[in-house]
Amino acid sequence: MNVYKTAIDGVVIIEPRVFEDARGYFFESFSQREFDEKVRPITFVQDNESKSSYGVMRGLHFQRPPFTQSKLVRCVKGAVLDVAVDIRKGSPTYGQHVSCLLCAHDDEGERIAKELSNDPTFNFDFSLFNSPIGLQFFIPKGFAHGFAVLSETAVFQYKCDEFYHPEADGGISITDYSLGIDWRIPLDKAILSEKDTKHALLKDFDSPFDMSNSHS
Repeated sequence: MNVYKTAIDGVVIIEPRVFEDARGYFFESFSQREFDEKVRPITFVQDNESKSSYGVMRGLHFQRPPFTQSKLVRCVKGAVLDVAVDIRKGSPTYGQHVSCLLCAHDDEGERIAKELSNDPTFNFDFSLFNSPIGLQFFIPKGFAHGFAVLSETAVFQYKCDEFYHPEADGGISITDYSLGIDWRIPLDKAILSEKDTKHALLKDFDSPFDMSNSHS
């Protein structure tokens, strides 16, 4: 697998090595050995999957200490725009974000990747990768995470290095315009849960993270 650094330290994009022939394709979606060597040592303990329709926006979520989570995410059907926002107090990139287009190995994922690669308003460097299909995104502890569904349907999978603790749920507003995120979803098409409409704006948010409690 190839690992690409982003504008925020610790947030990386992973491109698995894909083998294709007349039968189809094969790739290792996760290798503990390679991840430990090329990203960081980690132990994932829970895998999750969600299915969503076009316009669904989930986030921006995190778990509060002591139940902080790192996540390794990918899209296995359709396409999503995935985002990590730095919410570590004292971080030089506090409030900044990284966006990553995650497209599945299917017709819808390939169509959206092709469309956006030809869109000059879409801020994503396709030239870095052998293919924009099948990318994965690693979000460390100390970041809020969310995504928007760009395809008719999307199936989203992610690995976590801490179990789910509902009592530690936290979030900031996914519609906070001060974050400068272009979700590629028209406002009148956006679908949010009631809970996600109630998260605080970044300016009103007292982060539970700092540079000392957000390491792996």
